[in-house]
Amino acid sequence: MERCRDYAGSVFYMLMKVLHYLIFTGLAFACVPGNKEATKETAAPVNSPSVTIKPKKVTQKVANDTDDPAIWINRQDPAKSLIIGTDKGNEEGIGALYVFDLNGKIVDSVNNIQRPNNVDIAYDFGLGNERVDIAVCTERYTHSIRVFRLPSMTPIDNGGIPVFVGDTLRSPMGVALFTEPASNTFYAIVGRKYGPKDGYLWQYELYSESGAVRAKLVRKFGKFSGVKEIEAIAIDSELGYVYYSDENVGVRKYYAHPDSSNTELALFATEGFTDDHEGISIFKKDNTSGYILVSDQQANKFHIYPREGTGGNVHQHPRLKTVLLSTLDSDGSEVTSAALNDTFTRGLFVAMSDDGTFHYYHWQDIAGEDLK
Repeated sequence: MERCRDYAGSVFYMLMKVLHYLIFTGLAFACVPGNKEATKETAAPVNSPSVTIKPKKVTQKVANDTDDPAIWINRQDPAKSLIIGTDKGNEEGIGALYVFDLNGKIVDSVNNIQRPNNVDIAYDFGLGNERVDIAVCTERYTHSIRVFRLPSMTPIDNGGIPVFVGDTLRSPMGVALFTEPASNTFYAIVGRKYGPKDGYLWQYELYSESGAVRAKLVRKFGKFSGVKEIEAIAIDSELGYVYYSDENVGVRKYYAHPDSSNTELALFATEGFTDDHEGISIFKKDNTSGYILVSDQQANKFHIYPREGTGGNVHQHPRLKTVLLSTLDSDGSEVTSAALNDTFTRGLFVAMSDDGTFHYYHWQDIAGEDLK
């Protein structure tokens, strides 16, 4: 009997130790900074990446300082698609747009641009009697946006289109292009180095006149926390949304059409970032579903969120996955689901790296077994 009591006591003691351990570790985990999302009802389990994903290609280095890429898909021959990347420039801000092939080789450039930051691309813009593809970048030191015809990189803007006219804060940084599907109208949404807490973003309708691209201001919108700045902007033309990074705060979501409500639809990606929220890119599985990727700049990570929302709420974007990449301090990124060549058969993710290069990744390496 004494032996039985000793055995029972030992079992009880061990059970109490296990229970204590579980309670303690659970509380400790809940108290760790950056793990608040795990306590939210809408949060999905998130992996902690320990393996750094390597790029399939790394571009040649630019002359100075890479910042943001865009992918131009050659619809006649996808293997001849191009990456357009900005070089912010030297100490005087004299930069360039570089054009890379799918092997990362520099095949063209447009030089002497005054501090270009972000770049985006649109297809089938009406230029006179033609339909042309265009690349648009910001030119910070001239308070302008620049427009180039693709793939020739011929300027079609008469030297630049002024933005933020009449405002004291005029230095443009972020830009994203919205093609309104119903009317095939083109818009540029532009952010700046500094701005007010309301109306930080200005939206311009792009149109053709006398063989050149012009712009008309149609909207001012967008909240700003005042914490740091807004640079990264991405537009989902099919679903009609614009996303932008309010650095150190989160990603804000609005309707992209200028006649829509200026009410903020969502603020997400507010937890788990080391410092700056930066580049935003949208992987489109089809017209309505896919993923939103956001750069956690100082951690060299990208957090991934559902494009279509979750739980029947199109504006609920819990984090699905985090990946650790080889990029250094990545500002800008872009992604496509298109099959381009024998290397990038299921899509391409391009991210800027602070060593003067852009990294090309297989989409399937980013997705892994978690994202289909």
